[in-house]
Amino acid sequence: MNEAELKAYNSTIKSYDTEEFIDLWIYRPYGYKCALFFKKHGVHPNVITIISIFLGIAAGICFIAPALRWNILGIFFLLWANLYDSTDGQLARLTGQKTRWGRILDGFAGDVWFFFIYLAIAIRETFEPIPFAPEHQWGVIIWILCSFSGFWIHGSQCQLADYYRNIHLYFIQEKNGNEFDNSQAQKIRYKETPWKGNFFWKIFLYAYVGYTANQERMSPNFQKFIKIVNEKYNKNIPAKLRDEFRRHSLPLMKYTNIITFNSRALFLWFTMLTGHLWIYIFFEIIILGSIFLYMQYCHEKLCKRLTAKIESGYDFC
Repeated sequence: MNEAELKAYNSTIKSYDTEEFIDLWIYRPYGYKCALFFKKHGVHPNVITIISIFLGIAAGICFIAPALRWNILGIFFLLWANLYDSTDGQLARLTGQKTRWGRILDGFAGDVWFFFIYLAIAIRETFEPIPFAPEHQWGVIIWILCSFSGFWIHGSQCQLADYYRNIHLYFIQEKNGNEFDNSQAQKIRYKETPWKGNFFWKIFLYAYVGYTANQERMSPNFQKFIKIVNEKYNKNIPAKLRDEFRRHSLPLMKYTNIITFNSRALFLWFTMLTGHLWIYIFFEIIILGSIFLYMQYCHEKLCKRLTAKIESGYDFC
């Protein structure tokens, strides 16, 4: 890339602080090429997001079959879906077509992919013997585990990881134009939006209210911290406070990346190809769950310390 092309490419990336190396080396470069192609043909970013949803569904359907060729095809579809998940955001930033609908739809896409993936795992393992009790089949147990892992563990992990990345962006950018929302503002938006002519938008807004509210429930110390920051600095956050927050928040970004797509997908593919899908569920609950709790503990500890520092009268200006 020449200097102009590199500048255009960098404008499609939120922040190098929050990017994972697999994304920077693979998904972002190819996503940028796709974004240029779709920009040339006038395709809206939301269309790319919808395509990624169908690709993710196709991946889940392919994973239901135990045959290796179908599993490889499913991996291909999931890689393609994730490439387009990168492309839609890059295209939105490249063309200035960033919308709240797109933001909500983008988060919804990953949930749909993994709903069908958990469904595939449950279907395939139902009549398989339990490894530590081979005289018994998984039966309804695997459905309970998949439901618990998918609706509670996976959802909480991805929601908080997304929240922490957006918080980090909020504090490192002088112009706070990142996607950092709160549930109260979304409730007002939901109530003020009429059902007539906005049926699907209302449904999405309702889901997004719950999404943001859950993020806030999982971060009580941060909620206290951001409240006192806004009251004291009126959103004009001093550079000294930004720098201190970034210094301690940056090490946590690696955990937000581990518990989102790439690490999760690599382990999923391993268990898919070896035929031991139940291992993925325990990996998600035990390993990723432990990383999630540690990340949450560190972030809440940081926010509590900075809150106490501001309340003590320390001047960040």
